Amino acid sequence: MYALIDGNNFYVSCERVFRPALNHTPVVVLSNNDGCAISRSNEAKALGVAMGEPFFKIADLQQKAGLVALSANFALYGDMSQRMMTVAAGLGPEQEIYSIDESFVSLAGVRGDLLVRARRVRERILQWTGLPTCVGIGETKTLAKLANHIAKTAERKPGVYARDLAQVCHLGTLSKEARQTVYQSSDVGEIWGVGRRIGARLQEAGVNTVWDFLQLDPAIVRQNFGVVLERTWRELHGVPCIALEHAPANKQEIACTRSFGQGIVSLEPLIQSVCEFASRAGEKLRRQRSCASQVLVFIRTSPFRAGPRYSQSVVVPLRRPSANTADLVSAAVTGLKLIYKPGFQFAKAGVMLLDLSADNHHQGELELECEEDETHAVQAPRLMHALDTLNQRYGRGTLAMASTGLTERTRLWSMRQERLTPQYTTSWQDLPIARA
Repeated sequence: MYALIDGNNFYVSCERVFRPALNHTPVVVLSNNDGCAISRSNEAKALGVAMGEPFFKIADLQQKAGLVALSANFALYGDMSQRMMTVAAGLGPEQEIYSIDESFVSLAGVRGDLLVRARRVRERILQWTGLPTCVGIGETKTLAKLANHIAKTAERKPGVYARDLAQVCHLGTLSKEARQTVYQSSDVGEIWGVGRRIGARLQEAGVNTVWDFLQLDPAIVRQNFGVVLERTWRELHGVPCIALEHAPANKQEIACTRSFGQGIVSLEPLIQSVCEFASRAGEKLRRQRSCASQVLVFIRTSPFRAGPRYSQSVVVPLRRPSANTADLVSAAVTGLKLIYKPGFQFAKAGVMLLDLSADNHHQGELELECEEDETHAVQAPRLMHALDTLNQRYGRGTLAMASTGLTERTRLWSMRQERLTPQYTTSWQDLPIARA
């Protein structure tokens, strides 16, 4: 038995914890550079604001309907996520953090009424963190995911979707007739793992609901859609095919890319941005204890702005695999200088680390360097460990390469976040003050 705990409208809910005046108000959180809506309150959804909708299309709702738009405060959301996950772990013996706002919990060996236990944990999360959540319980992870969706949408659907299924849904407590009604009222696209393309193909074949999907023959599912969807079919029939992941698998590629807050026309700001992106990617690389053998760097202009367009990338190989920020930054800057051309207004750049390997794998080769380089090879990992420790303890950017730009004022490439709220839980300067 598994449970899926999911934060409701998570980014918006994090903002509302510290600004209760936003409750019952249409609120959206915007993406990088305040581009489009990536989180919406129920009130904003009722206004017809779609996920991913560009902000300029809904800006008029600020005056017409009192819509509040906020810049993404990822430092706040990450910290609130850790708090929510810590409390959610009390639901069962094992936990898999699936995303910033979702967590699978194994209920194996848990005694008592699971529905009552789930409600208590949900109430505890709300009381201790201020974050509203929904809980779905099922025999498999796919069923738990479906149950969570039912819990979220129960109050907006008729019939069996009564209030007793809202917020917390345990499919195991439903009768066969109730399950059938639930599945017949759920669109096939609500199944975990059924994307838009597969969902469209299923609907073309007359499979419109979860119940329709369950009536298919598994051999036909495998023949027409592959073994992955067959595994989903079996999970929906209560056969566990997806185990709980206690640690995420190492990434085969690591990328850090950003759109700029304004167009960049000179080389120096581009160098600063690429150095920053390479440094960020290096942190992720060391976190999974890997080294990179190649560094890809790219720059491009905006396809939406008037003027000449340019897009180019290059892969720079490293002499030996490395996780040293200095090596990664040097390779990225070398590649940037090779592909840079003046006369263009660049809107985006990025760095990608390729050909990754474990950091305990060493490349054997003839020693052609002097003793100073050997000393550097020994000291570099210690230096990177100190760098990561300081940035983790005192905040990202506490210690950085000088080539990334010493102050925010010199960083013309920084993201545009005109509606950013304070970092209430991660910055002493933004700590809320309660006054009598």
